Amino acid sequence: MADLRPIVSVAIVQQGDVFSHIASHWYTPVVPSNHAFLLTSCERLNPMYRRQLRVMRQESFEMTAKQAQLDLGIDTGGETPSSEVRVDLPSLTVISEPKGVVYTKSWVVDLILDLAGYRASEDLAALYAVEPSAGDGAFLIPMIRRLLDSVEKHGKTLDETRSSLHAYELNQESAARAINLAVTELVSRGVDAKTAKKIARGWVTVGDYLLESRTDRKADLVVGNPPYIRYDDLPEGAFDTYRRIYPTMVGRCDIYVGFIEAGVRQLVEGGALAFICADRWMRAAYGAELRRALSLLFSMEVVIEMHDAPAFENNVSAYPAVIVIRRATQGTVLVASANAQAEPLPASDNLADSLVALAHGRIDQVSGFTVTSVTKWFTGTGPWPSVEPNQLEVLRRLEEKFAPIEDAMTGTKVGIGVATGNDSVYVTTDADIVESDRLLPLAMAADTKTGTVVWSGHYLIDPWQRGARHVDLASYPRLGAYFQEHRDELLQRNIAKRSKDDWYRTIDRVNHELTKRDKLYFPDMKLVSNPTLDRGQTYPHHNLYFLVSDVWDLEVLGGLLLSKVAQLFIEAYCVKMRGGTLRFQAQYLRRIRVPDPTLMSEDIAAELRESFRNRDVVKATNAAIEAYGIQDLAGTFSC
Repeated sequence: MADLRPIVSVAIVQQGDVFSHIASHWYTPVVPSNHAFLLTSCERLNPMYRRQLRVMRQESFEMTAKQAQLDLGIDTGGETPSSEVRVDLPSLTVISEPKGVVYTKSWVVDLILDLAGYRASEDLAALYAVEPSAGDGAFLIPMIRRLLDSVEKHGKTLDETRSSLHAYELNQESAARAINLAVTELVSRGVDAKTAKKIARGWVTVGDYLLESRTDRKADLVVGNPPYIRYDDLPEGAFDTYRRIYPTMVGRCDIYVGFIEAGVRQLVEGGALAFICADRWMRAAYGAELRRALSLLFSMEVVIEMHDAPAFENNVSAYPAVIVIRRATQGTVLVASANAQAEPLPASDNLADSLVALAHGRIDQVSGFTVTSVTKWFTGTGPWPSVEPNQLEVLRRLEEKFAPIEDAMTGTKVGIGVATGNDSVYVTTDADIVESDRLLPLAMAADTKTGTVVWSGHYLIDPWQRGARHVDLASYPRLGAYFQEHRDELLQRNIAKRSKDDWYRTIDRVNHELTKRDKLYFPDMKLVSNPTLDRGQTYPHHNLYFLVSDVWDLEVLGGLLLSKVAQLFIEAYCVKMRGGTLRFQAQYLRRIRVPDPTLMSEDIAAELRESFRNRDVVKATNAAIEAYGIQDLAGTFSC
């Protein structure tokens, strides 16, 4: 078999992740159809990589050619991971039952099992299905019912099901309840109590899936609702332990990221992971490594956004989505959105089959759902869009045809205002507090409500001179006295601890040329796009993002960015806040695609300019639709 290292390395190096670049060199063919990580010698790695490698070694994250613990798609020939692997585990405290427990409604469980193909019509006794967090059996009991129905349909015996299911549960009391429910289900099917208890105790075990699944056998299905636990709610030492085993658990991720990685690792070829869990990882920075691993080695099969759907027994704000991921080559993806009217269909209809039929145009509607199918999924570490299914086609067409808004050819740049580390010291409305040339008019988010800046009289007390050097306080006695008065406060900041010689600096340097430039401001959090024009009068505060351009007429660009078309990009990629508030941060603004301003007709430019001045979103959207040439998709946008 060909060496996979060049293929994996190119995809990874382009993303610039040191850890993954090291790991990519460990993918080495051992025998045909058997790849594993092989630790290369330090001499082959440059000094930066060697430093990272030493850290990993110190954490007992040691690999040999027999150790396939980081198997994210490499066939190990069915071997179980070697017992040589050493991970220094802290003493993990069992997580208390209420923390992270969210129970899924039965109709959602049935939908997930059907989408994953775990149906009684299949020979389920011949499969190995895993529930990684059984709870009180919300998934386990329907799985048992389907398994028993399958046994009857296929003429199998109950004894043949002993190794067909494995449900992990960290909490001993919950595991006991799940076992009792399993026993009750078996007894109701005519199994004697003694046999039922023996089988149920074989199906349900007390254990930590993230630790113990590494020595479990490969599974045809991993299905369930993983716990909703923030990294800082875990017992001390647990998160570091998990992260050493699951490298996609980066940043401030929730524990379900580890469950997704563990689950897909365990899959046989063609096997499926089917979860309902929060969808933040699809767009947040902490999900970047997971997105990359999945796009390289697995197939997204189903994504159903269920933020507004009644998916859980309790009313929780979990931003859930149903996902089905298969160990297979990427194919067509069913993308759907469920609203508050989503509900089970009559007994004669199957919801999963109906959604598939709707996606392929065989039926006209399914109450509470919008559905589409897409033939191409997203790759790399970039965020995955979250929009209504019918908007995906618009998004894809715009991304394929138009360039990003930040563009060296037009001199268009996106940035953020100044962070001080202590606004109570650096931001003032007192025009006489220091020397006048040390006061910079500062635009605040509240100044941008009307479409043009209405300055509120705030100033930045500016410690910078032109040329990105901090000022000499001896040259500014009033400024020096003011900073000395607040010295203790300023020294508490991390930036001051790192830069003792310029302890009075702000976190960000001030670019004085920016003040004089025309620019568009975007408040960080708004329900709708609100580009605001500043005619070179102010400098932006840290809660404002700005856009400047050498080519664009900013009123024309402002009209474009006021439109629902441009807002679609923000809605698709930002992490939405509760209540639907959007984040207009730089990384999301940079996702916006725009037409070439030099090729735009004057009539369309005039429409956009006028709509911006009048804050007319409907007119701006209609003009933007023409500018992008998507008149055939105009019905996607409602104003």
